[in-house]
Amino acid sequence: MPSPYPLRNLTTPSPPLLHFLPSTPFTLSFFHPPLFHSHAMMPSFSSSASSSSSSPSPSTSSNPQQHHEQYSQNNLNQHLDHVLKYHNQTKHNLNHYARGPHGLDWANQPNPFRRYLSAPLISLLHPQPPYQPPLYHSLFLSFPSPHPISQSTVSQFLFDSLALSAWKTTGFSTWSLRVNPSSGNLHPTEAYIVAPPIPSISDSAFVAHYAPKEHSLELRAQIPSGFFPKFFPTNSFLVGLSSVFWREAWKYGERAFRYCNHDVGHAIGAVAMAAASLGWDVKVLDTLGCEELKRLMGLHVFPDFEIPSRAVRGKIPEIEFEHPDCVMLVYPSGVDGFDVNWKELSEAILGFDKLEWKGKHNYLSKEHVCWDVIYRTAEAVKKPLTLGDKFSVEPFQRSGVCGEGFYKGLTMREVVRKRRSAVDMDGVTKIERDAFYQILLHCLPSGCLGGGRQRRQLVLPFRALPWDAEVHAALFVHRVVGLPQGLYFLVRNKNHFDELKKAMLPDFLWTKPEGCPDELPLYELLRSDCRQLVKQLSCHQDIASDGCFSLGMLARMEPTLREKNVWMYPRLFWETGVLGQVLYLEAHAIGISATGIGCFFDDPVLFTIYGDDGNFGPLSYSKAWRVYERRRYRRGREGDRTVEDSGRTVESEDERPEQVEVTGRANERPERGPRTSVLSEWKQQGRNERNEDKRPEQVEAPTSV
Repeated sequence: MPSPYPLRNLTTPSPPLLHFLPSTPFTLSFFHPPLFHSHAMMPSFSSSASSSSSSPSPSTSSNPQQHHEQYSQNNLNQHLDHVLKYHNQTKHNLNHYARGPHGLDWANQPNPFRRYLSAPLISLLHPQPPYQPPLYHSLFLSFPSPHPISQSTVSQFLFDSLALSAWKTTGFSTWSLRVNPSSGNLHPTEAYIVAPPIPSISDSAFVAHYAPKEHSLELRAQIPSGFFPKFFPTNSFLVGLSSVFWREAWKYGERAFRYCNHDVGHAIGAVAMAAASLGWDVKVLDTLGCEELKRLMGLHVFPDFEIPSRAVRGKIPEIEFEHPDCVMLVYPSGVDGFDVNWKELSEAILGFDKLEWKGKHNYLSKEHVCWDVIYRTAEAVKKPLTLGDKFSVEPFQRSGVCGEGFYKGLTMREVVRKRRSAVDMDGVTKIERDAFYQILLHCLPSGCLGGGRQRRQLVLPFRALPWDAEVHAALFVHRVVGLPQGLYFLVRNKNHFDELKKAMLPDFLWTKPEGCPDELPLYELLRSDCRQLVKQLSCHQDIASDGCFSLGMLARMEPTLREKNVWMYPRLFWETGVLGQVLYLEAHAIGISATGIGCFFDDPVLFTIYGDDGNFGPLSYSKAWRVYERRRYRRGREGDRTVEDSGRTVESEDERPEQVEVTGRANERPERGPRTSVLSEWKQQGRNERNEDKRPEQVEAPTSV
């Protein structure tokens, strides 16, 4: 019988150079390991109250330009040091977990719905299924003809990307699910629409916040009428995303910054898929900096937040602010290339702080815990305006096809709105080898054009990201018919192949599996039953070993941050989130389900795959697949189906029941009152980081010591 630990002894004498970046894993199964970086090269870090470096002494250079370059390099090094320290500090290890809350404070669970009180609320339509809806798998082959922007199409776009998808009820607890997944169903991501005039929404160009519970737009400001005609093509608009770190930190503590950015990636993927069904293309405008994003979405209205010198608890409403993540241009597919004058665009956006901003943001909790390292890291990775970049419209590339018969003939809307995270795996379900290959073909960035040499992100939905692919996938295959159990690797950027091979253990095979399409750069590394190993690496959770396969996402960390700057750290998680979204949708489209596993042991995961050297690391861990639950369906008022299963019901979102306060298990709660220091170590005990479909009662929270 094969050893359950075929790769490496988990008790490592020293940390490896590679890390996984933990995010949402999948168990079909898929996991998010940490990114790899070199500990040996990591400089010491001083945990001061400020994340910015002091200016160098005037004696360091007599040349002003040289002085500026040296200052910039010193600043980059300090920020890089902080990011690497954060990444190490927030690892789970076999003998202790990353710092988090002392139990779950249910009385202060953050409100998942941000509202801008007194802002005009414009109801959107609950669209009926289109007359000829595009099939899910067809969108990977070509765009349909673009639709014009209207109240109807914008309503459909948001309904299929960021809206509520169902309400779940059990006992006295009720909670909502959304089209875009989120770690722990905590939904730190907020969305904004910046658009030209749209009849029945606004007679003038506007900025609006999307309220998913109401499926409505809150009009925040009117913007100059010449803004869109000057900078963007006809029939285009902007979608901005921001994160409320507190929502995720309430449960996950210091690790929340990782999860928030993975959720941003899920949202980018959801937006790109919904836009494609309307014939619209999407691109992240990554030239813009944090200040431009803040003013574009009206986030400058939040009060300034002074980061404390340590983790504290108390009434700290300032930490409910929204951190600007990205803005995406949504435009008709097939438009000719166009350029953007970034300098003039920046100047126009910075003038938005003079607009009349309507509405006062609501508060999410009465009391808080501020994990200072989250906010220092967010400051360290803030991106400035980077002039010189050109906006490029990349030609659409179709994804490879191994067989379309595996898909169930579902429309895009049916897939995105009925997708669910699996709560557990049955340990029995198998998938066909060609179905496995087809799923992975949709995970490639360059599609048919790249063949086995992938790099540029040209296919749906990865084409929304403006950088070359950085994320790869390690797959632990458990039950794929016609494929031996073992460890496999999907190379998503050909330029990294030699570096990857050199970094990994020398005994790996690096052979193409039987029947693998030529255009799929998948390699068999090792034949072995890895189920017990993956379970142990995933915080001893059965779902990692009971799925058809588990998938870990890996990326270069320190080399990428040095080459492309430190602000690539959150963007690596965005890429894992987009990849995770594809895996979620693929699972549903072929008739099974996937889930993400956020809890895994970072260094042991790395050490099972890599030797003592390397520059790659895990970003997220595990997706697993299972057969659908047997459910009885009934129709909701707007055509959405309500699920009844074993006493659990998923109510139509259109009924919009009032929120019910959930009652959790009897976890000890932190004392409330004046701000006090938060203890830093966790007891050595297992935990299950629940996915979005689990009930709050099922959560096991580690306890501080």
